[in-house]
Amino acid sequence: MTGFRINLSYLAFMLHRCSGLALVCFLPFHFLVLGLGLEDAAALDEMLVFTQQPLVKFGEWVLVVLFSLHLLLGLRVLVMEWAPWPHQGGLRSGWVILAGLIALALGWLFLDGVIS
Repeated sequence: MTGFRINLSYLAFMLHRCSGLALVCFLPFHFLVLGLGLEDAAALDEMLVFTQQPLVKFGEWVLVVLFSLHLLLGLRVLVMEWAPWPHQGGLRSGWVILAGLIALALGWLFLDGVIS
């Protein structure tokens, strides 16, 4: 076995997979809340009051950042599969950094909308 893979491409691979797993874990709770809205308005109102807690807001921010990362890094995978890459590094590395920055910016915009 070789040493650890410490480069941006491997980081993008791991972030894409881990964000996908986190989103899969979130989906059942999302559907539960949607089901509450269909069954009983009072239960939905209780859940909406619960979601005003700071820890839940932080969790929502994490989900927005993870979803953004998953989307952008998934687009990176599609571009790598369908478009020719002239050489290693360069655009590949830049895409990973740009995806992280965009995901954090979208998370900040989400927080800005939630707080104000």
